[in-house]
Amino acid sequence: MRNHTGVISGFLDLLFPPKCIFCRGLLLRGERHICSGCRNALPWLHGTAAEQAGESFSLAVSPLRYNDAVRSSFHRYKFKDCRGYSEAYGALVAECVRDHLSGRYDLITWVPLSKQRRKARGYDQAMLLAMAAALRLDDVAVETLKKVRHTDAQSGLEGDGERHANILNAYEAADPELVAGRRVLLIDDIMTTGATLSECARVLRAAGASGVVCATLARART
Repeated sequence: MRNHTGVISGFLDLLFPPKCIFCRGLLLRGERHICSGCRNALPWLHGTAAEQAGESFSLAVSPLRYNDAVRSSFHRYKFKDCRGYSEAYGALVAECVRDHLSGRYDLITWVPLSKQRRKARGYDQAMLLAMAAALRLDDVAVETLKKVRHTDAQSGLEGDGERHANILNAYEAADPELVAGRRVLLIDDIMTTGATLSECARVLRAAGASGVVCATLARART
């Protein structure tokens, strides 16, 4: 069965050569998801530079800064149905979590989309990211939040005040008993002002979570 699977995989690689999820260049033998050039050139965040405190959560960590190469890749993931990127993104987030948040959470969850936006897009990119990261962490991601009010995209708003007002009371706890007394790792895709993470963390804390830490693929402000 393994040989058969390997043959199929090799045949698919010939038909659809695997490309780097960031530069879109063809991957060389031994490379997976990310080419060696991008691994060297991407805007990695290391040490305390990868960490940021916020409202309602104690710490948020991100492996990457949100620059041009990361932005282009993420836009394909989010808007061009490149949902397969979630495996590579999840591995990056999981490594960052191991480095900075090990032993600081009891369950993993994500920032959910509204039903309207998920229906339009066809998938929830933060959920896929959280599930892929959890798998790498030998864990599972569980639903703890639901978005009960459709909002404008945060990326289209100016100023921290507008962003906070836009998502205020947009989320509710899906199952308060699930988070009561537990430390939650909340995963989202991109952190800009931290308004969305703060609001979701606030809801989780109100539902009884003893603490919230966060992880995102990238951070827009450093």
